[in-house]
Amino acid sequence: MEWGQSGSPLPKKFQVQKSAVKVLSSNFWDQDGVFLIDYLPKGQTINIEFYSSLLVQLKDILKEKRRGKVAKEVLFLHGNAPVHRVLATQKKLAYLGFQCLDHPPYSQDLAPLDYHLFPGLTKQLKGRHFSCDVEFIAAVETWLGRQPSEFFLSDLQTLEQQAMKCIELHGEYVE
Repeated sequence: MEWGQSGSPLPKKFQVQKSAVKVLSSNFWDQDGVFLIDYLPKGQTINIEFYSSLLVQLKDILKEKRRGKVAKEVLFLHGNAPVHRVLATQKKLAYLGFQCLDHPPYSQDLAPLDYHLFPGLTKQLKGRHFSCDVEFIAAVETWLGRQPSEFFLSDLQTLEQQAMKCIELHGEYVE
């Protein structure tokens, strides 16, 4: 019930739509393209056990898909999420032969997902509506699959340039 003057029109009520369900993925790529996308199951969070098993899966996929290209150590860059920084994860990375590159805190300018991958993906998906998660995931994977290897190589080259600027500025923000 609402107060109003007699004869005045009732306020418009908007029909509530079910909000889009979020899909969380872990994406791994190199200069040749994406080699692993893992989607977090509904109701689960990324904890140390989940992330450790994902790293083992990543190592196996690297051996299979990048046969002959993987040396003893893999340079590995991930974000600053708590599960990435804990000692157990650092030990797992070392055990698997991944050399983890330091990622300065709060350095979005060194986060390839933010400056390279997501802007292009967002532009591609802008204005589209998806009826379910599977449809959304298919659209994302189709877009990623269509990107030439130069797309991913340029991403790593940009990362190198941004890292050099960050080093020159002693960790200050880079635009």
